[in-house]
Amino acid sequence: MTVELTTRLVSADPAGIAAAVQCLARGGLVAFPTETVYGLGADATDGAAVARLYAAKGRPRFNPLIAHVPDLAAARRLGVLGPQAERLAHAFWPGPLTLVVPRQPDCPVSDLATAGLDTVALRVPDHPVARRLLRDVGRPVVAPSANRSGHVSPTEAAHVMADLRGRIDLIVDGGPTKVGVESTIVACIGEARLLRPGGLPRAAIEEALGRPLARTADPAANAGEMSDEAPLAPGMLASHYAPRAHLRLRATDAAPGEAVLAFGPHVPPQMQRAKALLNLSPAGDLVEAAANLFSHLRALDREGVTAIAVMAVPHEGLGEAINDRLQRAAAPR
Repeated sequence: MTVELTTRLVSADPAGIAAAVQCLARGGLVAFPTETVYGLGADATDGAAVARLYAAKGRPRFNPLIAHVPDLAAARRLGVLGPQAERLAHAFWPGPLTLVVPRQPDCPVSDLATAGLDTVALRVPDHPVARRLLRDVGRPVVAPSANRSGHVSPTEAAHVMADLRGRIDLIVDGGPTKVGVESTIVACIGEARLLRPGGLPRAAIEEALGRPLARTADPAANAGEMSDEAPLAPGMLASHYAPRAHLRLRATDAAPGEAVLAFGPHVPPQMQRAKALLNLSPAGDLVEAAANLFSHLRALDREGVTAIAVMAVPHEGLGEAINDRLQRAAAPR
């Protein structure tokens, strides 16, 4: 259940940007203009803030989010930019281009923001308000479009207020955006591949690379995943993190040798004796559970177990998205 907030509208002046920086630093949600559309920002390193962002948008799934940074140097601290990514970054950043690259070993972007993947999606926006905000906050900011999932992307502050009033903390009014469509997404993992058309034309990217972009096997099948919130789509790359261990959902006990992924304050005694146990949220808080989901799965996987017994998670609010990911992770493969 989303807590009703008082949503403030501030001007894109030094005082307004300072208020936005302070809000992001304490885990708040801030909408701000980029050259493409208004983004809904959260501290990318704060899993709980990212979980609140998902809740505010009413998103049905946990897909990777784009981390926005002020410059190329900041991007290199988060991701490994190979020759193709470097060439595109030099040619088009700042601008409406997102690059999906391998994560640096010490990348601080939360597992929830990357959907547990070993890749990270990066962009340097070409908007003075966004660049100033990102520079001053001093950490990457995830910023999917500032609208409820399934609604039209916002190009003015009034659009954001109409869609997200009471669900986010702050809106920085920087006037209308100039591009109006989301960024183009290119994966630079092996051969450069177009994942989503957007504000930067394919032809310009191919000219910069000196070669055609690789094509997806079935673009039509993946079209539903190609949003500003889904830089990696099924069938293109290893897009959904799943543990090596088999997941047994809605478990009420633990078989010998199983690990347990628990939820809530009441863990059955027979599960407490498992080889390894982590609780998504001992308090039964779905925001905390979402923030811990991928990191807990990874930690249990490192225990070397062949199976993980997963307690039931309520199918409400963020629980719907948590259960969607658990079901995907438990699917035969």
